[in-house]
Amino acid sequence: MEKTKKIVVFYYTQSGQALDILKSINQPLEDAGHQLIYKEIVPERPFPFTWSYNNFFEVFPETRLGIPPYGIKDIDLSDVQDADLVMVGGQSWYLSPSLPIQSFFLSPAIKEYLKGKSIIFVNGCRNMWLMTIRKIRKYAYEAGANLVGHIMLQDRVPNLVSVITIIRWAFYGKKEASSIWPRAGVSDEDIRSASRFGSIINRALQSMDFSNLQEQLMESEAVLYKPGVAFMEKVGHRVFGIWAKLIRKKGGFEDPKRAFRVQLFSWYVIFILFVISPFGLAVFYLTYPIRLFFIGRQKKEACYNLSWSEKDKIQ
Repeated sequence: MEKTKKIVVFYYTQSGQALDILKSINQPLEDAGHQLIYKEIVPERPFPFTWSYNNFFEVFPETRLGIPPYGIKDIDLSDVQDADLVMVGGQSWYLSPSLPIQSFFLSPAIKEYLKGKSIIFVNGCRNMWLMTIRKIRKYAYEAGANLVGHIMLQDRVPNLVSVITIIRWAFYGKKEASSIWPRAGVSDEDIRSASRFGSIINRALQSMDFSNLQEQLMESEAVLYKPGVAFMEKVGHRVFGIWAKLIRKKGGFEDPKRAFRVQLFSWYVIFILFVISPFGLAVFYLTYPIRLFFIGRQKKEACYNLSWSEKDKIQ
């Protein structure tokens, strides 16, 4: 008889999408009789959804630099001390883990709890996740935890189309398809089919051997790697770092003194998304033959490598 296990699922969601993804992944685990305990990550001050223009850009510097302006509410861990597996689900903001996810991993109580635990990170995002998982790797390392799996679900429509649909959803609450625009976010079909990952996780749980879990997840396309998008993300992440530091020089979170620089950044983002990024992709694919030698290695590092080392240090 198969022995049942206890899995704790920590999650942050504004729209409900991240929780839907997690429940789909975990359905086979529930069917197998495992005990699933969900714990919501709740910020000390909630972030709005839908967003206002000012609120959306105000969180940028702290998100990019990994310095949340406030933490999360205490989470009762008394019933999950003996959990066999930890799952953390959330999303990416500004090419980084969302602020509540960062606050979660930076919490002293959570860091103490995660020590020695096996973690799977689940990300529901638009299409840029590379720097997010690098930071999650670092947080797991600092907590003394073992990151054993990474699952990423994304919006599959073309890059510029997804920019429009996410703006309609995040700012105006318009998620469903209308006129020429498709539905925003991860598709219902992708969310439903994510249950295949739960079946893979279930097999690893039975033996409590997670050493090859990511390879097995990747056989079922747990992470979709697009080299052109990854290239743009790496460049954008470096530039975002410069902007974030420039804004912070004028003041901390919600300091009126930095409002003008935040406004400048918002204009910059719009310009980059709609003017520069198409040219960036064109340059990438024009030089694709030169990059081909490195792409396989870069994909392996991005999709399969779950350990962190000093060479991965993010500035």
